[in-house]
Amino acid sequence: MATLLQKSKAMKIAGLSLVVFLAACSSDQRYKRQISGDQSYLDSPPLKTLNLPAGIILPLQNGEYDIPATDSTGASGKNLDIRPPLQALALLTGSRVENSANSSKLLLENTPEYSKLWSQINTLLAEKGYKISHKDDSAQTLTTDWITWKRADENVPYQGRYRIAVIRQGYQTELSVSNDGLKQGEKEITNPVEVQRYNVVMLNTLAGDLSQQQEAASLNSAKVSGALSVQSGSDNTGLPQIIVRAPYNVVWNRLPYALDSVGMEVTDRTRSTGAIAVTYKGRSASDWKALGVEAPAIREGNYKLQVGDLDNRSSLQFISDKGKPLTQSENDQMVAALEAVFSQSKDK
Repeated sequence: MATLLQKSKAMKIAGLSLVVFLAACSSDQRYKRQISGDQSYLDSPPLKTLNLPAGIILPLQNGEYDIPATDSTGASGKNLDIRPPLQALALLTGSRVENSANSSKLLLENTPEYSKLWSQINTLLAEKGYKISHKDDSAQTLTTDWITWKRADENVPYQGRYRIAVIRQGYQTELSVSNDGLKQGEKEITNPVEVQRYNVVMLNTLAGDLSQQQEAASLNSAKVSGALSVQSGSDNTGLPQIIVRAPYNVVWNRLPYALDSVGMEVTDRTRSTGAIAVTYKGRSASDWKALGVEAPAIREGNYKLQVGDLDNRSSLQFISDKGKPLTQSENDQMVAALEAVFSQSKDK
């Protein structure tokens, strides 16, 4: 009986030790950024000069394949952070990014679409509960209070303060995020890699929310705006194209919904060049009947749609993956299909 009790206690202690061990492992997230596997290479002896026995002569050398001696002072083994740097994302229409150790920037086209960017940034920060320690509305700059970033790959979350600015320069608007302090617990962080990482985290947070607003606005515009007039036309070389009687911004925002309605899936689009990549998969006979038009006789496959800005009008030209525009007949059929979609009002 005593033996059984001793075994029972031993099992309980072992079980408790295992629970404590697993709990410790579950709270220690360092393994998510550490190299795994054999690290015996760290104990490799340094290179030595080749000592030749007397009388042996080596071939001539030019040093091309010599391994230079280095004195590495960086982290190694488990102390090396193997996570790739975060990438600033160009999520907004017509945007591109610039990233440096000091700041992360989102460069936008200076269009009416971004005329209220400063107020949007302030609204987003307030919605997320990020406090502002200083703000200058006239200069469109602000400095946040400490913001805590909870990440699954950090035992102790990082906290950052940021200088955010909206700068308008000629043809572009710049959204800039720079560091005003970074710490982990009570430890001040000055490592440029970490500073840049958390600058990008802040910029991507803003860009992601702005992108959601932009997509929602585009979808809403596509669904509820009034009818647009569509007609057949031709470019300056005589090739057929489609003319939509609406400004470029209006047509660009409404096109994804319109294209989807005629069986074309948008796979990529670049506002600055007016290029849209689509894949035509067609619609069912009942779908075309609901639109009140005949099914276009164009083949299924990939097309490039080139959108042109004609001031108060816009041009559309479909080009096949073989570089050929639609025939006049095919173009006229697409005119009818798009006119049916663009003529739908919010009550339909």
